[in-house]
Amino acid sequence: MDGDAATIRKILTELGDTWAVVGLSTNRGRAAYGVAEVLQRYGKRVVPVHPKAETVHGEQGYASLADIPFPVDVVDVFVNSDLAGPVADEAVRIGARAVWFQLGVVDEEAYDRTRAAGLDMVVDRCPAIEIPRLG
Repeated sequence: MDGDAATIRKILTELGDTWAVVGLSTNRGRAAYGVAEVLQRYGKRVVPVHPKAETVHGEQGYASLADIPFPVDVVDVFVNSDLAGPVADEAVRIGARAVWFQLGVVDEEAYDRTRAAGLDMVVDRCPAIEIPRLG
């Protein structure tokens, strides 16, 4: 369920460069802040999604995925596992191409629903760790 190497590579290199990062705020002490910075260094457009809708790393934030007025390729989820399923469901509703649950974020039912809807998905991994491995 965590995502095989082929799925990880596909999400990071083929599915598009607009990443909505759910849980990203201006709090530099949170993992989402550093991961978003790495994604930007690798050419991804990082869109913060947080109730405060703060601008982070120069990108306008939005309170929810549904508020983003342009297409999103990947939804990167930095919320607790018990909150992650509804985020994955919203990613399906907005037409995202993939969902990425960060390290420690696991919801098997959400994984099954998301995959059944045709999206690629990775669970319990970090793109900031995986992307440099691509070479």
